[in-house]
Amino acid sequence: MLPPVLIPLTWLGLLLRYPKRTLMIGVPLLAILGSIAGWLILDNRHTQQLLDHLDIQISYAPSECSADAPLSVHLRNNTDKSLKDLQWRIAAYRPGENINLVETLFTEARYSSASPLVAGAQWHTCLPLPSLRAGYRASTVEFRIERRQGHFVR
Repeated sequence: MLPPVLIPLTWLGLLLRYPKRTLMIGVPLLAILGSIAGWLILDNRHTQQLLDHLDIQISYAPSECSADAPLSVHLRNNTDKSLKDLQWRIAAYRPGENINLVETLFTEARYSSASPLVAGAQWHTCLPLPSLRAGYRASTVEFRIERRQGHFVR
């Protein structure tokens, strides 16, 4: 197999040596690859627009939730599609600052259910606290949802 750097040079050499055959194979191949890439980009943008319409609120609420899971998460599906699953990362910031205080950056939470969350429906859960850096308390930071990834029913 050729190293990836040599593939364009090989194709250019074939184009110079056998222009009709190379174009006859290369142009449809490039058109197919371009249309697949375009479709994937459009699908990703559409999914991201749907994710942007989800209303997700997270707050420290020890009075609303149990002591072992004091983070309250409210999710409202404001889209016209049913939400199949959703995962996100929990971040914590001091008010007015932009340094994430969560010690482990791989703290992820998710919504998944046997039945999708239909358009206009709500979901609520309580989650455990992520480990914060030393010296910070959960009551003094604001929690945010970051890096949302999800799938919708087609």
